[in-house]
Amino acid sequence: MLAFFGRLLSKKQPQEQTDPMKKFLIAGLGNVGPKYHHTRHNIGFKVLDHLAEKEGISFSTEKLGDVASFKFKGRTFILLKPSTFMNLSGKAVNYWMAKEKILTENLLVVTDDLNLSSGTFRIKTKGSDGGHNGLKDIQAHLNTTNYNRFRFGISDEFSKGNQVNYVLGEWGEEELKLMPERLEKAAEAIKSFGTAGINNTMNTFNGK
Repeated sequence: MLAFFGRLLSKKQPQEQTDPMKKFLIAGLGNVGPKYHHTRHNIGFKVLDHLAEKEGISFSTEKLGDVASFKFKGRTFILLKPSTFMNLSGKAVNYWMAKEKILTENLLVVTDDLNLSSGTFRIKTKGSDGGHNGLKDIQAHLNTTNYNRFRFGISDEFSKGNQVNYVLGEWGEEELKLMPERLEKAAEAIKSFGTAGINNTMNTFNGK
């Protein structure tokens, strides 16, 4: 009898492996450090912070970024906030895609967009970097423009020559009033991306 139980215990249980099709990397772009925390350029970090809080998970500092993960409807969502600063975002995204064996079609990059009114969403499957240095670096590392991006509008209400100060400036009072609802909607869009697919998510959330 003891020998029988010994044989049972000696049999290693197979490790649970996640289907690559059900594993998603959500990369929120931003700059590290307290002085950037509340800036418009850091909306990618802000969206992921809200989603993590909503899911009751915490970020841990790992190689090239802060990382957290959760499961929802059979999907695994890995949240990444690169610690490389905005202009070198591609290094972190590329590393974590390789480490977690993420398919390119299962990557979603959350970033700010000057060409959209404040709080407006535009989710796309491909496109140019639009002059955004974070997207430019991701494109260079992945060697493709065919990856999903979630652009969060910050508007272009700045005077000539003041773009950098505006982007790296903090949100205005009216923008902050809308932020809780916008962050909640952004979290819904990210979960939709993993469960309903990119096309359904674009149809549901773009322009909203």
